[in-house]
Amino acid sequence: MYKTTAVTFLAIATSFFIPLFSPPPKSYYHSLFISDSLSNNASISHHLYTLTRRPHHAGSEANAEAAAYVLSVLSSCNMKAHIVSYEVLLTYPASRSLTLTRHPPESPITFELNQEIYDCDPYEDVANQVLPTFHAYAKSGSVIGPVVYVNYGRVEDYKTLKEMGVNVTGAVVLARYGEIYRGDIVMNAFDAGAIGALVFTDRKDYGGGGGDAKWFPDDKWMPPSGVQVGTVYNGSGDPTTPGWASTEGCERLSVEEVEGSGDVPVIPSLPISGADGETIMRSVGGQVAKDDWQGSKDAPTYKVGPGPGVVNLNYNGKQVIATIQNVIGVIEGAEEPDRFVILGNHRDAWTFGAVDPNSGTAALLEVAQRLWKLQRKGWKPRRTIILCNWDAEEYGLVGSTEWVEENRELLTSRTVAYLNVDCAVSGPGFHADATPQLDELLKQAAQKVQDPDNSSQTIYDQWIGSTNSPVIGRLGGAGSDYAAFVQHIGIPAADMHFGGGYPVYHSMYDDYIWMEKFGDPMFQRHVAVASVWGLVALRLADEEFLPFDYHSYVLELQKTTRNLEEEISDKGIIFSPLFKSIEELSKAASKINNEKKEIKEAKGWTSMWRNDHVKVRELNDRLMMAERAFTDRDGLLRRTWYKHLIYAPSVHDDYGSTSFPGINDAIEKAKNLNTAESWHLVQHEVWRVSRVVRHASLVLNGELT
Repeated sequence: MYKTTAVTFLAIATSFFIPLFSPPPKSYYHSLFISDSLSNNASISHHLYTLTRRPHHAGSEANAEAAAYVLSVLSSCNMKAHIVSYEVLLTYPASRSLTLTRHPPESPITFELNQEIYDCDPYEDVANQVLPTFHAYAKSGSVIGPVVYVNYGRVEDYKTLKEMGVNVTGAVVLARYGEIYRGDIVMNAFDAGAIGALVFTDRKDYGGGGGDAKWFPDDKWMPPSGVQVGTVYNGSGDPTTPGWASTEGCERLSVEEVEGSGDVPVIPSLPISGADGETIMRSVGGQVAKDDWQGSKDAPTYKVGPGPGVVNLNYNGKQVIATIQNVIGVIEGAEEPDRFVILGNHRDAWTFGAVDPNSGTAALLEVAQRLWKLQRKGWKPRRTIILCNWDAEEYGLVGSTEWVEENRELLTSRTVAYLNVDCAVSGPGFHADATPQLDELLKQAAQKVQDPDNSSQTIYDQWIGSTNSPVIGRLGGAGSDYAAFVQHIGIPAADMHFGGGYPVYHSMYDDYIWMEKFGDPMFQRHVAVASVWGLVALRLADEEFLPFDYHSYVLELQKTTRNLEEEISDKGIIFSPLFKSIEELSKAASKINNEKKEIKEAKGWTSMWRNDHVKVRELNDRLMMAERAFTDRDGLLRRTWYKHLIYAPSVHDDYGSTSFPGINDAIEKAKNLNTAESWHLVQHEVWRVSRVVRHASLVLNGELT
């Protein structure tokens, strides 16, 4: 009896001493992650310098070398790292020319279509590796037509021209970058009857406003010869494999089928420089454009045409099935290895890519190296962390989309969240976009990290500015690799960066020198974005209860629904089903928060005697899976790849972040047609959204009806 009692007492006593020898709490490692002792701006600078030594577009040898570098860094961080390859359709320029014919006796002008190398450019020896300026997936062809100036090429700009009596049919439009996605500029031109499109980088928006403004390398602005290249593809992923992965030997659509899909333009287009755009503008007559259509203060007067200037636009592209390479690194979770927290950034660039995207790649490698330092100090993640470096994003989010399509079932059943960083740094000022249940987590992380531009405050302090709360954008646009995760399979996601738009975007001047002089001279903004990115990932990977709050979702849905109701209050559309579903979601969000609180309180000091991990796991699964419920298997009307009914791109602006995209598309169509049938479709879309919101509340409740 004595022995049994003694042994029992010793076991109990020992159990109480176990915490004295337990590893530090996860919060200790999280604080260590963002400390100065682990961060390294010199290492980030080195990564960026290495990645941007050569232009490295998708499918190039230089981009394969960059992939090998990323793989080597991830492997050196004790990760299980590997490359996943896909065979995808890419396009490259074979030949292009542009000639302007003006009123006699002025002779025609044939444009050189070259970006000029500046004096003492350290990258002069590799400048010939930059692709000739072009639009990826542009239609090959030769067209001749009078020029019509269409401002930013938006739907409303064509309405203005129609009101002015300007006919675009048979013309080559001249549009300027700055408001909508370039692919939609070309699509809108075709819809208006144009036969070709030229898109220029206006000094007013990218050149410092003209006048005495200097440009790179003396200032941050785009040089007169600078050209913004990019894709004009309106889909996501390989155009020949919509909805399935582009693996070797897979089924593919024909070129004719791709053109018939409506996702690639059917008229030729070219991007041109600000200088060339102004030259063409001088040849355009007709009515003077409105004040807000005009250029910089010393630009020619912008008129709308048509003509008398006539352009001859020739473009011939070559289509190639090329190999692209995603680099994947994995840190396996110690307790829940089948739950994934995924961080992603793309690697391919149109030119050198110092901002877009390799500021993000350098930050990703910084996160990887800090996580390795934590591992050496004894940290192990509760859940699996996956670091992804995508390829061919610039062509249309190709690498990430193919990976998501190939791994759809595993990702939908196991992924907690996806955290994206594309252009990590282009200047001062922190910005974030997210699905709303991550709002509070982002705010909390920003409160922990010092502002790189003001050591007396946190990033959160800078973020909120003079307001009481930071502005968090939403992920409805298709501007980066979060699209497949959110809009196709319904995974909670966030995207973050320092700075806004930057003038040398997608030009050959987006190089290491620009970053070192204007974007982030001390690379402290890179350090800061890596800290926020990694801290959000650590909390998602380590916390016992997922730090999701669906009350933020409720508030966002209520606000958006009220705005829509006010917009079409005279059309007889009933929004009560949607408001009712949102109220159900609100109750479900409160219920699951209360359940979480009850489990925590029940555990208390007796947690060593209780086994609540099944309850915790089940509750976390509901938090994780609720976002999936916002998707619909049929997708958006005529855009079926987009399954998310809350967030997806606008039909006329792929970059535009739209809430309730199906409702908005139906409203736009109904306003144009104004028929009973078109407004009935709006009501149908309201019902569709109300159903998915109710499904999300059912998931959060965790009970069958």
